[in-house]
Amino acid sequence: MSQPLRVGNASGFYGDRFAAVREMLEGGPLDVLTGDYLAELTMLILGRGRMKDPDAGYAATFLRQMEESLGLAVERGTAIVANAGGLNPRGLAGRLRELAARLGIEVRVAHVEGDDLLARAGELGFADSRHGAPLTANAYLGAWGIAECLKRGADVVVTGRVTDASLVVGPAAAHFGWARDDWDALAGATVAGHVLECGAQATGGNYAFFEEIYNVKAPGFPIAEIHADGSSVITKHDGTGGAVTTETVTAQLLYEIGGPSYAGPDVTTRFDTVELAQDGPDRVRISGVKGTPPPPATKVCLNHLGGHRNEMTFVLTGLGIEAKAESVKARMADAFGGAPPSRVEWTLLGAVRPDPATQGEATALLRCAVLDPDPDKVGRAFSNAAVELALAGYPGFTMTSPPGKGSPYGVYSPAYVPNEAVDHVAVTADGVRVPIAPAPATAPLPVTEAASPEPPAVRGPVARVPLGRVAGARSGDKGGDANIGVWARTGAQWGWLEPFLTVERFKELLPETQEHTVHRHVLPNLRAVNFVVEGLLQEGVSASTRFDPQGKALGEWLRSRLVDIPEALL
Repeated sequence: MSQPLRVGNASGFYGDRFAAVREMLEGGPLDVLTGDYLAELTMLILGRGRMKDPDAGYAATFLRQMEESLGLAVERGTAIVANAGGLNPRGLAGRLRELAARLGIEVRVAHVEGDDLLARAGELGFADSRHGAPLTANAYLGAWGIAECLKRGADVVVTGRVTDASLVVGPAAAHFGWARDDWDALAGATVAGHVLECGAQATGGNYAFFEEIYNVKAPGFPIAEIHADGSSVITKHDGTGGAVTTETVTAQLLYEIGGPSYAGPDVTTRFDTVELAQDGPDRVRISGVKGTPPPPATKVCLNHLGGHRNEMTFVLTGLGIEAKAESVKARMADAFGGAPPSRVEWTLLGAVRPDPATQGEATALLRCAVLDPDPDKVGRAFSNAAVELALAGYPGFTMTSPPGKGSPYGVYSPAYVPNEAVDHVAVTADGVRVPIAPAPATAPLPVTEAASPEPPAVRGPVARVPLGRVAGARSGDKGGDANIGVWARTGAQWGWLEPFLTVERFKELLPETQEHTVHRHVLPNLRAVNFVVEGLLQEGVSASTRFDPQGKALGEWLRSRLVDIPEALL
């Protein structure tokens, strides 16, 4: 128990680098290898797949990865823990056993179930007044089902919808024998799990200061060396690309969070207590994390079928860009007649440079996205109407794609049920069903929104430069909300940034947020401010008509805005 538990990650989303599983197993010693395959959008995709095939609903990629690497994992003594079970963890566990038998590998496969509440949607009040019964309804389970499977000898554990960090917390809890109320240890492991869950984002992927990453090979996937008290060191295999620094870890800690109190089914983790320190090359120590009992309600991910959507993008070139755009809008409105799609959104992207030396510099894009319950309204009728302007529209007409028939979209929404309403069950490799009780204590989630401070007193000369000269950022989606975490690089820069970047200033810099409620949270230990913008992404990724539907680029937009920064901080 004096040795740390080495937990690696090999997937941050469904579609991540296929070879990562083998790379992680071959790259060095690991006790556990995890993989995160699920997101709100993934659950929708799997739900649509299950409509066509009731035996589907899991991440098929994971099964192919295991065909290539399961024998290596057993040989190395590395346990596999993944949420690739999606909507059908029992089915995936069965397929893994069939695979192992075919390959002649002795392996004990267990699974965790109970997250799927679709059969109880009526009882639990999940029906939507606009969209009816949900397509998927999955509670976010915690770590203890995983822990129970591992304690009972499983080599592979597959789950459905668990919190992303649970994939790391469960193995740590099983290994160190933590109690259900070891809040600080559980919180520390939750932070490690949050760093690992998105794979290479912790090792330099999507990093604001990407030019500084000295190792330009594809970033290696992260590893957490977890200790008995819940503290950890984030690292990666030697010789892999990317980097692990306090700032790459900070960036991932700020990804898709809300306030300082990070709620989960097992523990509420205080992100404002996280302490980071460089522990050598490509090693960052996480310590000091405090935890409190989780809230009394469990979050549920609901996906409803919302209707159908389509989009077409017009290429505008040269002179009169705005007039050309208005011409397209008018002609398309005429084509819609008196019954346009229920939602039509236009976005003008880019700007033409003066005296453009290349055709690219002379080009802007006009995107039209349409949504409607009726597939015919947004299908060929819409896309054909756009293409029919080819010889009858603005000069230089061209488009980025041929006409298409459109596709269904889903609407995401969260729901909450009492913890006791969820039947969390660990199903061991021997088929024994072990009920997992909810947390032994709960506490309401504190409201900890930071008030906007007084602007900083600026002494000395200032320079009007991009905010990104002194601040990094990472942004993402939480359903229909967007979060933008911003951190300062030095203590002096933090002393200026924290009072400067108020909600009012944030809305001024990102005018598209002005009609939305914005929450501001301060994380001093990370020298960071986190903003949550309600409803910016509309009804979730699949239904969002924004050009950046997951909010991934909002942070970089913010960093590009010009502000007055004291020259002494530059």
